[in-house]
Amino acid sequence: MTLKIALTKGRGEKQVVGLLKKLNIDVSPLENKQRKLIIPLADGQYEFILAKGPDVVTYLSNGIVDLGIVGSDILMEQNVSGYQLLDLNVGKCQFILASTTDFNPTSAGRKVIGTKYPRVAQEYFARLGQDVEIIKIEGSVELAPLVGLADAIIDITETGTTLRENNLQIYDWLAKISTRLVVNPLALKQKKNEIFQLVDQLAQVI
Repeated sequence: MTLKIALTKGRGEKQVVGLLKKLNIDVSPLENKQRKLIIPLADGQYEFILAKGPDVVTYLSNGIVDLGIVGSDILMEQNVSGYQLLDLNVGKCQFILASTTDFNPTSAGRKVIGTKYPRVAQEYFARLGQDVEIIKIEGSVELAPLVGLADAIIDITETGTTLRENNLQIYDWLAKISTRLVVNPLALKQKKNEIFQLVDQLAQVI
């Protein structure tokens, strides 16, 4: 029975392919995918659908795929808490609060926060008891405080290089992020053996 797996494109994709290689899975179709978005592997056990992170959850919740490989930042933003089977220990980064050097995180007044993650940002400031205005940004979040669109940003960083190169400072470290293996509940009933076989194999090489 073929397992259909939605894999997040971009950051962490190569690391996931590296894990699959350790299982002696022929991943050459994934490595040579060119512009293909649906990639069956030669042994017929797995079919990968390449998607943006937020769409991985959508495909899972609508039963299009059996498994999803997606960052925990997406799961937090979309409030997906259940059915995470495994932390793949790749794609590691962290949520941060950052801004220009003159930013004062404890100053009075309502702050404007730029972010790709409005839910995460709102929950963070709610825990601090601060009322903020959230501006959703899809592109380079780092621009927001530099051009005066926002007082600060909530974003993810792996090395902090982009922040440093743009003279931004980290004021707080939030949740740590990594890539997770998430399952569709119906698939867990229908393909339980195949799914847990893959989980067990991955757990051994992480």
